[in-house]
Amino acid sequence: MDGHRRSDVARGADVSIVLKEDQRTGKLTRGIVQDLLTNSAFHPHGIKVRLRDGKVGRVQIIHSAGQSSRGNLSGDVKP
Repeated sequence: MDGHRRSDVARGADVSIVLKEDQRTGKLTRGIVQDLLTNSAFHPHGIKVRLRDGKVGRVQIIHSAGQSSRGNLSGDVKP
């Protein structure tokens, strides 16, 4: 799952996102999804989400499907 379909992304999912300021470098930030911000079923650049720590970006990698009880794993991840 690569984060382009809204149906693949759920609240509580452990994901890696690319922040707006990191789009040129492709640097990924890992965290737990708090809110889904994209309303459409598909987005070519990834579904936009807000992480529990407040960071907003587009999902690039889904590490777990959702409703995670592992807590906030926010941190930087190299692609």
